Amino acid sequence: MDWGAYVDGYCERLGPGLWGEPLNTVSNLAFLAAAVAVWRQARGATGPRVLAVLLGLIFLASTAFHALATRWAGAADTFFILVFVLAYTVVFTHVFLGVRWARAWLAAPVFLAFTVVVTAALAPLDFDGASYVAPLLGLFGLAALLATARSRRVRRYWPRFALTGGLFGVSLSLRSADHSVCGGFPPGTHFLWHLLNAVVLYVVSLAALREWAPRPLPSRAQ
Repeated sequence: MDWGAYVDGYCERLGPGLWGEPLNTVSNLAFLAAAVAVWRQARGATGPRVLAVLLGLIFLASTAFHALATRWAGAADTFFILVFVLAYTVVFTHVFLGVRWARAWLAAPVFLAFTVVVTAALAPLDFDGASYVAPLLGLFGLAALLATARSRRVRRYWPRFALTGGLFGVSLSLRSADHSVCGGFPPGTHFLWHLLNAVVLYVVSLAALREWAPRPLPSRAQ
């Protein structure tokens, strides 16, 4: 496989070149803004700052992909989004559900398997955003878990996750509509996917931060 091969995957790009997708490239600054905001609000807590670092890596990978339009950059973009999603499932399981770290990590392979199953089930539809349907369902699933939690303190977060699920649904629709609007709107709609996703990732990260930051770092026994 030629990892340096040119990728023309978006309405805005008309040909090779570093500035072939100006809106898609610049809109990634929203991820950087989210990363900086989460980092600052973590106030030195190492755990929550991991989420800020992962947001920063999404910014770097997505910016590289839309600036360079190469296969390796696209793979990096997808990879770091997946890493964030899997890391967040582990964090959520520990922070909101109270599962010890030693077991919370199991949420990552479970959700990865769920993603594979959902993506495979949607394959016949030839839906470009099939791999993101699992995270969409996941957000509503997290909202449902929080809504039925015993702790009133934890239950208060369920509307936030439900709203971010709805926002992510709008974002995914805009991502899927990118090519279909080229004739009437040449820049496409992919840049809106970036902007809305940055909001989604910031909101869920902030929710975890508020529950996680006040707590001491887990010991090895946990």
